Amino acid sequence: MNRVAVTGAGVISPIGVTLPQFHSALAAGRSGVRRLPVEIAGASGVEVGARVEWDPLTLLKPNEASALDRVSQLAIGAATQALESSGIDLGAADRDRIGVYWGTGLGGAQTLETAYKTHHEPGNARLRPLTVVMAMTNAAGSNIAMRFGLRGVFANFSTACSSSAIAIGEAMRVIAAGRADAVLVGGSESLLTPGTLAAWLALRTLAPIDRDDASASCKPFDRRRAGLVLGEGAAAFVLESERHAKARGARIYGYISGYGNTCDAAHISRPDPRGQARAMRDALDEAGLAPRDIAYINAHGTATAVGDTVEAQAINAVFTGHVADVRVSSTKSLHGHLLGAAGALELAVALYALQEGVIAPTAFLEDPDPACELRHVAMKAEHIAPPAAVMSSSFAFGGSNAVLVATRA
Repeated sequence: MNRVAVTGAGVISPIGVTLPQFHSALAAGRSGVRRLPVEIAGASGVEVGARVEWDPLTLLKPNEASALDRVSQLAIGAATQALESSGIDLGAADRDRIGVYWGTGLGGAQTLETAYKTHHEPGNARLRPLTVVMAMTNAAGSNIAMRFGLRGVFANFSTACSSSAIAIGEAMRVIAAGRADAVLVGGSESLLTPGTLAAWLALRTLAPIDRDDASASCKPFDRRRAGLVLGEGAAAFVLESERHAKARGARIYGYISGYGNTCDAAHISRPDPRGQARAMRDALDEAGLAPRDIAYINAHGTATAVGDTVEAQAINAVFTGHVADVRVSSTKSLHGHLLGAAGALELAVALYALQEGVIAPTAFLEDPDPACELRHVAMKAEHIAPPAAVMSSSFAFGGSNAVLVATRA
């Protein structure tokens, strides 16, 4: 089996639209959560979210941008960064051996919202002919493949909050099996629309705005936590077989060494610690590691009352005897919950810890809940010697669990 190396990365997020900006915000504990403007929130009743401040026209021509939903624009932005940072020469590469694996939860939410609104307006105006292909869930990945001429393996994953983590894990396995030399992999999400926000509000999982400081509305693992804050953005990576990467002299940022994928098969929205623990153990087993080898876990940590408690139970079950040694944080407190793109963006956080030894904090964690007893990295980042291995967890509605383990080059 081939080892799978990370040779490129790119992010467009609420706390930075380049990887250096993203890293700087993580190290400073700087939140991108803000009060939503009325043109975004509409009459949804939701006041807070994590928006991306990025103009797609810095990358795309006006006619290109107009034919893409924002979820695809963000995806192409992050993918472009990942390819550029990898140094891969697509002109010389065998693009039949380079694929795209992508994850997104809702796909073209902006396009669908516009279509419904247009359809129900007086006069019943005609919808855009491109509505279907802009809104379909696989549009982002397909547009990446077309833009860069990547004709290898292709798959789109839509498993709610674990979508892009599953995309990364499955890409790892297809490269390890020798079916691809490289895969451009990641996830994107853009669902800050009045209709989507209203639907999430009805689910009663969203945090109310913090009246004292809107940026502090998401408080994972804190006694005061009251729900998640939705965000948007994208993250992408170039994964390559170690042999292919070394043959072209690529810089290796780390290895994707383990992947666990399980289903709770218990409840559509309430997580089960046993399913999460199985995914963690499976990822460790595939990586050939023991719990004591993991220095940092980027937790799913959505800041819901039940979700954080269940995840803490799962971590304690897997890391029995080592819980005091493994640092844990949820960076959703900074960039919000990107749903289908969360796994990819949070892997970028874990890789930052792996490369530089910077452990991003759970911001605003002032009063840890005793039911979530862990070694929290709270309020500010910790700086340690670059560790040998880190873990990133993504747990989704529907009971879909995905855990990734990355190891240092």
